[in-house]
Amino acid sequence: MKKFVLTAVIFFLVLSTAIIKNTTKEIEDEIFTINENLRVLKSEFENVSLEYDYLSSAERLLEYQSQYFENELIQKSINDIKIYNISDDINKIQNFKIIKE
Repeated sequence: MKKFVLTAVIFFLVLSTAIIKNTTKEIEDEIFTINENLRVLKSEFENVSLEYDYLSSAERLLEYQSQYFENELIQKSINDIKIYNISDDINKIQNFKIIKE
């Protein structure tokens, strides 16, 4: 009887160890996947943040204009901007309108 109880206890311990190890492995895999996704998202965020910081400021854009384009860019009036629509084989030119909501 003692051998049976000892065998049952050992079997239970081995079985519970296997279940715990398998569960832990699944959790580690999920953590690894989440960390990899975070790493990719952090890298993308850094790139977007860098692009926003350096390209969105008006001073930076004016600096790039003077540095790279010199006299090639000219300022246009908002009234000179037209919209070209192509729909149902009908080409149409409209004035640009600014609507404030």
